[in-house]
Amino acid sequence: MQASSAGPVVAVSSLREFFRDAFHAASEHQRLGLDEQAEQYVVNLLTMFSRADALYEKTPDGLRIRPLAHMLAEALEAPNAGARQRGLQRLGDVSLFIAGFFARSFARKLVDIDYHIAMGGNAYSSLADTMQRSLSGRCVAGVFAQLAQKFQGLVDTLNEVSDMSYRHTDADILRLYEIWMKTGSQRAHGLLRQLGVQPVTAAGARREH
Repeated sequence: MQASSAGPVVAVSSLREFFRDAFHAASEHQRLGLDEQAEQYVVNLLTMFSRADALYEKTPDGLRIRPLAHMLAEALEAPNAGARQRGLQRLGDVSLFIAGFFARSFARKLVDIDYHIAMGGNAYSSLADTMQRSLSGRCVAGVFAQLAQKFQGLVDTLNEVSDMSYRHTDADILRLYEIWMKTGSQRAHGLLRQLGVQPVTAAGARREH
């Protein structure tokens, strides 16, 4: 696989190592507290979705990410338990990746980051509940339960991985403030403090940057 045209060529194995190291460092900084199995799941997810054909789906208009509401409806209407579980997992995975790596793009869209957090967290929670009912699914159910419980922290952690080489503009500061107000993100709160902004909830609060 290649990075962007402006960057170097990165081998898939190296990309996986990058995600492993970067995610582990960011999760420690965010005090995420995932166990090794759940952390490995996220690293696998990041590596998989680095390929466009894994993240996007073919449509008559080209490669697109299907609306989350459509994914949820398809999962709920699935003909059997296996298909329902696969649908919920896909919904959770896509929601997490998009909220984690495309947070800045939400400023230009009607659907916001808190929608993805709610949809993804609920999908993983439902998946954990259904898998807990079978003996074979119980060990994996624990992974999805962690992802559901720590979804906001996971988004913060992936935002940190994404932002490693990004410099925040004034527009980004306003967006961080909005994300903090809507989701209570501790990462957004910390970044605002680092950028000289004191986040407060009271109306008419002044910004100090």
